[in-house]
Amino acid sequence: MTLPALALHGGAGTITAASLSAQDARGYHQALHDIATAAQALLLDGGSALDAVCLAVQMLEDCPLFNAGHGAVFTHAATHELDAAVMDGRDLRAGAIAGVSRLRNPVHTARAVMEDGAHVLLAGAGAEAFAQERGLAFVDPSYFSTPMRREQLARVRDAGRVVLDHDGASAVAEASGKPRTPLDEDRKMGTVGAVAVDRHGHLAAATSTGGMTNKRVGRIGDSPLIGAGTYADDRYAAISCTGSGEMFIRTAAAYDVCARMRYAGQSLADAADAVVHQSLPALGGTGGLIAVDRHGNLALPFNTEGMYRAHVRGADAPVTAIHR
Repeated sequence: MTLPALALHGGAGTITAASLSAQDARGYHQALHDIATAAQALLLDGGSALDAVCLAVQMLEDCPLFNAGHGAVFTHAATHELDAAVMDGRDLRAGAIAGVSRLRNPVHTARAVMEDGAHVLLAGAGAEAFAQERGLAFVDPSYFSTPMRREQLARVRDAGRVVLDHDGASAVAEASGKPRTPLDEDRKMGTVGAVAVDRHGHLAAATSTGGMTNKRVGRIGDSPLIGAGTYADDRYAAISCTGSGEMFIRTAAAYDVCARMRYAGQSLADAADAVVHQSLPALGGTGGLIAVDRHGNLALPFNTEGMYRAHVRGADAPVTAIHR
């Protein structure tokens, strides 16, 4: 039997210690701790890795501190377009959705697509029709909006920029010629995700996101693309990514971790570090990833100032972190 392990992330980017108040930091740590604890309890009770990552991501989607589900960022048209993916390492089954705007928990529909098995990726109205057929929860698009996100869109749009959620503060400051100071609305970080190994040695990964602030309508990043932002293979690892999605797509970042382990014999830590600190920066890519292998080893590298993250092994207390 394998010792269960799980990691989750709430985005990576410009999160200087000086820009995050002690009160806000406590809020993030508590949210990460509570979500990791719930997924840990499921694993310790014999639950599957797939169930654990879906639970963790559902809870991250429901938490307005993060850019997925409730609290998602706005497109240039002041709308929301949400993406999610799920992958089961046992048989490489995967499901994903992109560009939806009425599904309360996109990760649930991504899993339903995987379990249906006819397709891997559904988008827009087709994805929502599929979810409706299966009785999944719908909400009015206003459910995803928060005042901070709307203010963020106004500031970034006025600056004429399309920015990663977590780098919005720096972008707006630079455009205005002001010193880099934190903006309240930019304290919520981009993509969320979770990876896990259960006591049977099975792996799974799930990722969900609201995308980029002020993004062009119809833009799809790495999160719902299997092999780019999400991947799981019982023989090697489960991975969920966060950061500059276009660069993760171009490097097939999530799959590359497994490929390095398979073809180059690298350890999980070495493979993850090579992707985050070599492959991505070579293209100007920023961000990070979380990964777990079939032995329960974890890797959580990032090349930004911070990454909201948590991990847990067995019955140990969850560990949460923001900076290095």
